[in-house]
Amino acid sequence: MRDLTQGHISGHLLGMAGFIGISLIFQTMYFIVDLYFVSRLGSAAIAGVSAAGNVFFLALAASQLIAIGVMATVAQAVGKKDEAEANLFSDQAISMSLLFGAVTLVLGYAFGGHGVEALTADAASATAGRAYLFAFLPSLAMMFPASAMTSALRGAGVTMPTMVLQTATVLVNVALAPVLIAGWGTGVALGAAGAGWASSIASLVGVVGLVIMFPRVQTYLRLHLNSLKPKFDAWQRIIFIGFPTSLEFLMMFVIFIVIYFVIRDFGADAQAGFGIGGRIMQSIFLPAMAVAFAAAPIAGQNFGAKRYDRVRETFKITAFISCGIMLTLSLLCHINPGILARPFTDDPAVLAISNDYLQIVSWNFVFSGLVMASGSLFQGMGDTRPSLISSATRMLTFVAPILWMSTQPWFTLHHVWLLSVASVMAQCACALWLLFRTFKRKLAPASPIVAAAG
Repeated sequence: MRDLTQGHISGHLLGMAGFIGISLIFQTMYFIVDLYFVSRLGSAAIAGVSAAGNVFFLALAASQLIAIGVMATVAQAVGKKDEAEANLFSDQAISMSLLFGAVTLVLGYAFGGHGVEALTADAASATAGRAYLFAFLPSLAMMFPASAMTSALRGAGVTMPTMVLQTATVLVNVALAPVLIAGWGTGVALGAAGAGWASSIASLVGVVGLVIMFPRVQTYLRLHLNSLKPKFDAWQRIIFIGFPTSLEFLMMFVIFIVIYFVIRDFGADAQAGFGIGGRIMQSIFLPAMAVAFAAAPIAGQNFGAKRYDRVRETFKITAFISCGIMLTLSLLCHINPGILARPFTDDPAVLAISNDYLQIVSWNFVFSGLVMASGSLFQGMGDTRPSLISSATRMLTFVAPILWMSTQPWFTLHHVWLLSVASVMAQCACALWLLFRTFKRKLAPASPIVAAAG
């Protein structure tokens, strides 16, 4: 266990963000490696795998219900020095994750194929998408227990061991991808399905490693098999904190689905270009995401310890670092986005769309950094409803307008990218207003006795 209520916040933030960032980079490498080898199969395969990959956001949305809930409850319990409460929430989060993983498999195999067919532009893309999805579903199911254990450790301030394990699982995926996708060494090429199986096998290695590692990297939390029986009071607390964040990710899923839907009439090249550009954008967001992920347990422990001055300082430092990172990335994408997309395609039409997408949406990177910084503070304080409200504004400022615009004769891809930028700016303004409002309500000045103890 790491006490984040003492010491320099910037030191805690950068130290944890470094490990979390490396972990996120290697986690994202799953998709980059898959995309690299799948791109050798043609535009239809890229479009199909990218469309099917959107189900990742749906599973991620569900997993965040548990992950954010357990991170916040464990962090606050650690801040209060309540070991029993920290273990209660850790055990119950794992119990929930097993149920969610089973439901994911059932729903994915029952309805996933129909969803892919509805999103893709042609039969070849749909075939590749279904093959990838059905092989990738076990990986999505294992995401739930992996997120529960990793987030419980993050709430206790432990990040480095999980980063090492994430690195190992990505190396497994990197080794398996060319073997299963292209048939290197075996002569049996599984194509798009091979990408899914490579990720699923690597995820299994990661979950087994986490179970072995969990009680060995810290002494505060333990895996209690006899405590996995549901305790609905604990589930209710985890859900209260995690559900708004889960809905946020669900809305992100809806936004991506809407984009795929409205651009499908522009053909597989448009979907492939957006798929590549979207994956690149997710990857380059990782440094700012790492800072935000590190800020949440710091804010959570200090909020539990009633060190409200340190909660405010956590936001200031997080926002400053995030904006600096995102401004640098924005300049890179605006000046030369092609350098990022060329490794994944040599098709001029696909490359042009990807470059155009990255060049335009780079204008909202700084605003996205501030949104992530605000969200991490809401998580730490144990009330993610304001973050959900700010995300919901995109349903009004992006989804509804773009569905109408797509029916007009003058509609182009540029309208999608430009409206996305405007909607993120509006979301940022709403998030900051709600954050400062929450600070006034929740972070009352400490009493003289509490301040002296601090």
